[in-house]
Amino acid sequence: MTDWRTAFEQLVEDGRLSRSERKALRALVETAAPSDAERVRLRALAFEVAQEALSAANASAVLAWIEDVVSLLDAASDDVAGPDVVHEAWFSPGTAPLRAIQGAIRETRRSMDLCVFTITDDRIVAVLEEAVRRRVEVRIVSDDDKRRDLGSDLDRLARSGATVRLDRTPDHMHHKFGIFDGKRLLTGSYNWTRSAERGNSENVLVTSEPALVAAYGAEFERVWRAAEGI
Repeated sequence: MTDWRTAFEQLVEDGRLSRSERKALRALVETAAPSDAERVRLRALAFEVAQEALSAANASAVLAWIEDVVSLLDAASDDVAGPDVVHEAWFSPGTAPLRAIQGAIRETRRSMDLCVFTITDDRIVAVLEEAVRRRVEVRIVSDDDKRRDLGSDLDRLARSGATVRLDRTPDHMHHKFGIFDGKRLLTGSYNWTRSAERGNSENVLVTSEPALVAAYGAEFERVWRAAEGI
């Protein structure tokens, strides 16, 4: 990642990708052949470099640069199955959000990055454990205070083989989102609890829009680096 950071920092200097730079970056991606999980981290790193380079004077140029880089990373993907972009929305009360979460987990083949405030619904935990047994790389960040809640499944997930970290700030890590195989984002207000299904008015959005997946990937990496393992 250090080498990639250096490359991105050099490429962002003039706020655009020239034809030769685009060709060089495409060759670099093809040579490295990053996995889906690595591709998520590369998108996140590109966003991080862009944020560091961003100023009021060059905002439009840097935004155009990150759009070019993300598009190139996605074009290099060898997975062409399914539609280019998927958007779905689900609402509770009701089981639709739960089924959407379970479905995203079951369809994951390589990597899963979850940033979820609280996890107490055993029906979700069961499919997460199945994913670990399939050798999916599962990373979870959650709120440190919620670990102590009655019914919290964070320690159970850590024992199952998922890598679990907790935020260590006086405030809450209140996100509820997941990134699956570096290509699909699930987010919304829905807590991964039974009460979110039974009575609350909640929402879940699923999208494969590359720019959104990359933006959330960058946020996951930021929170992940600041968190500590259990």
